[in-house]
Amino acid sequence: MQQQSVWIKKPLAIWTGNSEDATNGVVIQQGRICELVPEGQAPEQAYDSVFDASRHVILPGLINCHHHLYQTLTRAFPPALNKELFPWLKTLYPIWAGLDEEALYLGTQLGLAELLLSGCTTAADHHYLFPQTLPNCIDVQIDAARPLGMRTLFTRGSMSLGAKDGGLPPDHVVQDQDTILADSERVINQYHQANAGAMTQIALAPCSPFSVTPELMRGSARLARQHGVRLHTHLAETEDENSFCIERFGKRPLDYLEDVEWLADDVWLAHGIHFTETEMNKLGQARVGICHCPSSNMLLASGICNTLELEQQGAIIGLGVDGSASNDCSNMIQELRQALFIQRLKYSAARVSHDQVLSWATRGGASIMGRQDIGEIAIEKQADLALFKLDEMRFSGHGDPIAALLLCGAHQADYVMVAGQWRVEKGELTDMDIQELMQKHHARAQKLQSGSI
Repeated sequence: MQQQSVWIKKPLAIWTGNSEDATNGVVIQQGRICELVPEGQAPEQAYDSVFDASRHVILPGLINCHHHLYQTLTRAFPPALNKELFPWLKTLYPIWAGLDEEALYLGTQLGLAELLLSGCTTAADHHYLFPQTLPNCIDVQIDAARPLGMRTLFTRGSMSLGAKDGGLPPDHVVQDQDTILADSERVINQYHQANAGAMTQIALAPCSPFSVTPELMRGSARLARQHGVRLHTHLAETEDENSFCIERFGKRPLDYLEDVEWLADDVWLAHGIHFTETEMNKLGQARVGICHCPSSNMLLASGICNTLELEQQGAIIGLGVDGSASNDCSNMIQELRQALFIQRLKYSAARVSHDQVLSWATRGGASIMGRQDIGEIAIEKQADLALFKLDEMRFSGHGDPIAALLLCGAHQADYVMVAGQWRVEKGELTDMDIQELMQKHHARAQKLQSGSI
């Protein structure tokens, strides 16, 4: 139940994402942050109740910029193990083609629940697979998300280039362009919220250069801009993709992106690994967003995103867990740890700090999604907070509580607030029986896999 106002008092530590002093906590009213309480002071505004945060580290709610929630149904799938991206996808496409409404609902709900428990309050999902028997995938996902109370950005993905026409996916999982664009406009009109505090938003997301046509890319861009929604796709994830683009289009992925009218600040790209220095400069000038997915990139051996060069040029960096079949989990706070470590391996320990990674996962993610109302703890921002305790053995002996979350390996939030409402309390979802969900999800995953092996 939403409280009229609450003082979240005297946290063990708080990372606001800015230079404001909130050492003595924050006051929440009507779903927004209405006061930051400096060290040694009490709130100036009246409050109805107090939450004692003296054992908690408080972060802005984490933002996941890239996922494929349906893939929670094919984690650690034996035939897809130990493969790189293209053979991995070819193995899994026929399995995913067996999705039905129940499977998508459960896969979406379980993935979002896992994210929420890890301190994630806003999640973008890239759903691009629409079997002929399941054309209303985005509707199913939105229904699945409602009970969790998270902010969601569902991207109406698409695949239109099947194997017979030179694409990677099998023909029975692609759609024609007219069908894709008509449904894209429908879900925008039906579900997209453009207001501050929006809980449900829509973006358009043709899947990748090897699964859609240039005509669909242009059509999606024009439709998205007509309706004021954002654009998302995979790009420069592997060298195989570079080779595909050169062979099919006669140009590298970024030149292709520019040619189809996507080199703009309303676009964010998943992975963005294999760019040249000149290409990174062009991305920065256009203020394109890049979602770094470290765990997935390591699992599939795709490479390491050039985050610092991209950021220095002006691109916006966010973080994503990617699909659960290539991660294989949906834990956002663990993804921050992976990002910190892999980027230090690339650039050195002195050049990548825990503060920088926290910024990618909060302010960076908000910017990628075009939102100014989330991503930091500040007055008038949405009251999206993740509270972590440091009472496990892994944290014993820590010095810096905020750094300890990443260095010592936090994996679950104790409390999570979205829009001023507690959605996780004492490490448990407030409105869902997670054991029942897991039982249904696992049974449906086994059925999906066994029916297709």
